[in-house]
Amino acid sequence: MSNAVLADAMPTLLALDFDGVLCDGMVEYFQTAWRGYCRIWSPEEKTPPAGLAESFYRTRPVVETGWEMPLIVRSLLQGISEAEILAHWGTLAKQQIEREGLNPADLSAALDGSRDEWIAADLDTWLAQHRFYPGVVERVAQVLRSDVDVYIISTKESRFIRQLLAQQGVDFPGDRLIGKEIRQPKAQTLRDLLQQHTQDGTPPAIWFVEDRLKTLQAIQPQPDLAAVQLFLADWGYNTAAERDTAQQDPQIHLISLAQFAGAFPGWLPA
Repeated sequence: MSNAVLADAMPTLLALDFDGVLCDGMVEYFQTAWRGYCRIWSPEEKTPPAGLAESFYRTRPVVETGWEMPLIVRSLLQGISEAEILAHWGTLAKQQIEREGLNPADLSAALDGSRDEWIAADLDTWLAQHRFYPGVVERVAQVLRSDVDVYIISTKESRFIRQLLAQQGVDFPGDRLIGKEIRQPKAQTLRDLLQQHTQDGTPPAIWFVEDRLKTLQAIQPQPDLAAVQLFLADWGYNTAAERDTAQQDPQIHLISLAQFAGAFPGWLPA
């Protein structure tokens, strides 16, 4: 990202994804995926083999929807290489589902059921599987004290986001947390914010930070969202190929954690 390009156009509204931008939930993802895998395939050994978690972490960026996570575990255990998963996951996932006689609903039920049981039985341990990226908590707290309106738009439930932030000493306004319970595309949420914050015919200057390239690409062709500045967080759940694609796209700004967290203070007001 070129700071010079945006130096004279600071946002009045900052919209942030949560997982992969503020919070790293990769440990939770794997543990829930493993539990979901055990529900469906009932392995004799209930402890994941050494190295499986690390392979999952490296391949997790290909996931578009949660139901794919137990399928990645299955694929890795069947010997499908990380390189193959990263390069051809869309095709592989379809082949795996057909071969196993499953459907996304089965996998989703196994994953969500495992997570719900864990949360109900031991919420504190579940929350403890999440960590915040270095510097982001301080950055969010700083922006909350500024004139910039900051929102979190996530597929995680708002109540969990608020609890995780509260553990870090951040009292995030509940009406600015837009989570899974809203059940609508992020593009529509941005559209709603655009309408809500337009005053006297003047729309807000919205910056949206997300770690999934496809989410940003889904927003790009929508003419009423053309003024929204799109940022891909290079520290989140994305691949090198996706970061290269973003680097070549004049409508998407690739940013680093150092830029977001404040090492480059010109990116946001201090």
